[in-house]
Amino acid sequence: MSVWTWLAAGAAILALLALLLIVGFVLRAFLYRLIDRRIASYQNDLVAKHCEEVQNIYREMRGWRHDYHNHIQTMKAYRKLGEDGKLDEYLTALDADLTSVDTLIKSGNVKVDAILNSKLSLAKERQINVSAKAIVPSDLSMSEIDLCVILGNLLDNAIEAALRLEDEAARQIRVYIDIKRDQLYISITNTCGGNVRKQNGHYLSAKEGGSHGFGLMRVDRLIDKYAGYIKSRDEDGAFTTEVMLPI
Repeated sequence: MSVWTWLAAGAAILALLALLLIVGFVLRAFLYRLIDRRIASYQNDLVAKHCEEVQNIYREMRGWRHDYHNHIQTMKAYRKLGEDGKLDEYLTALDADLTSVDTLIKSGNVKVDAILNSKLSLAKERQINVSAKAIVPSDLSMSEIDLCVILGNLLDNAIEAALRLEDEAARQIRVYIDIKRDQLYISITNTCGGNVRKQNGHYLSAKEGGSHGFGLMRVDRLIDKYAGYIKSRDEDGAFTTEVMLPI
């Protein structure tokens, strides 16, 4: 083979390598753009959900404030008529009503309270029975935004699963957050209908396609980021996710 042939072959190889590099750059740029669009879409969905949840809390508060004048007038009338028994009953009913408007959770961390109260308020509006207790330090070593993303995604999944039950009385969500062995312990349990599917160690989303949801993958990545721990299990019609994070 002549020198010119070798040179031509080398040039062809270099041209092919250059073409492959260009294709690689184009594909990488396309993938980055695709991921950015998915993240933007996902963030827009989160904002829309959060707006709906906050508006639900505001509606309840506005409704109670609107009725405040009428409540005062009714109590004055009972007092004037000497109907102390009816006045006591009315006050008891008002106390129960006000409790439903008041914040569900006061954990000690303002940002965590915001996400928990908005999500659990939405769950209650959709006829899901809620039991919640949370203790969270005001100062955390991890990002509070990341913690809210974890809690928000887990609660979204719990709400969606509970809503699939036709029997409203069977819809339940239990949230328990506390400090255990210098770790933040999170436990979220929800009732669910049917068997929960699993593949390659991951629970599958009940949404169309049945893959491990984008929100859950984000939760997994954030827990890995902080060298935390997550475990999920389903038994007796209930699904539980437990998380441990350094504080």
